[in-house]
Amino acid sequence: MRHPACWGHRPAVMGVINITPDSFSDGGRFNRADLALNEASRQIRDGAQVLDLGAQSTRPGAVDVGAEEELSRLLPCLESIRAAHPQVILSVDTFLESVARAALQAGADWINDVSGGRRDPAMLPLVADAGCPYVLMHSRGDSQTMDNCTDYGDQGVVAGVLQELRLSTDRALQAGLSREQLIWDPGLGFAKTTEQNLLLISHLEALQQDGIPLLLGPSRKRFIGAVLDQPLAKARIWGTAAVCARAVEAGIHVVRVHDVGPISQVVTMAAAVARQGS
Repeated sequence: MRHPACWGHRPAVMGVINITPDSFSDGGRFNRADLALNEASRQIRDGAQVLDLGAQSTRPGAVDVGAEEELSRLLPCLESIRAAHPQVILSVDTFLESVARAALQAGADWINDVSGGRRDPAMLPLVADAGCPYVLMHSRGDSQTMDNCTDYGDQGVVAGVLQELRLSTDRALQAGLSREQLIWDPGLGFAKTTEQNLLLISHLEALQQDGIPLLLGPSRKRFIGAVLDQPLAKARIWGTAAVCARAVEAGIHVVRVHDVGPISQVVTMAAAVARQGS
């Protein structure tokens, strides 16, 4: 299954490859098969153990392009990378069952679903049948509405996210998935304010009490820009690095990032320090 629960003492680095014209920090850079393959090869050399391919932007305000367009973007890139790098773990970032099905048939290993199974009722049965690892992310609403879905009531964001991840997990298990397939993602930037994102990062240990591996995706996100007063997404690498160092401290299994080389070094060094302190 090639699941991160079986890996070593440091988080795996998942490299982001956006096969879209409109992703928030690198839209249009890798939306051809040759460009995506070159980026995949570079990220693997830089230390990525997993590559996450996405052909539908999920940034705030993004418009759904539909399965046909998503597949037309995704499959040539996926097939090219799979042929060139048969051993690398390939994840596909989609919330549509038909896209996930075609991606698995084309050689994808994981499905990374930002909706946690909410957007397409057929997704969970597909993943159950496939038996593949499934990144179940916490989110609310969709790209058009999530910024208006940040009220977690008196319980607060940490307890609220944990409760909703558990509910999504119950739905996944009822659909036939095993717990061993699951990887949780608390969904930084999705239906969370800057303060709420920071609270989640400071309480990562609380999100691991159920024993399900955790993936964290802080890379270049708005809350880092807000803290650093940095409007340029590509200039948020040091803020991303700080969050990834905290992820190592908390025992996170996977960090999902754009800047694979520098963050691989951060993760390796932070893990070495953590081992000496244990």
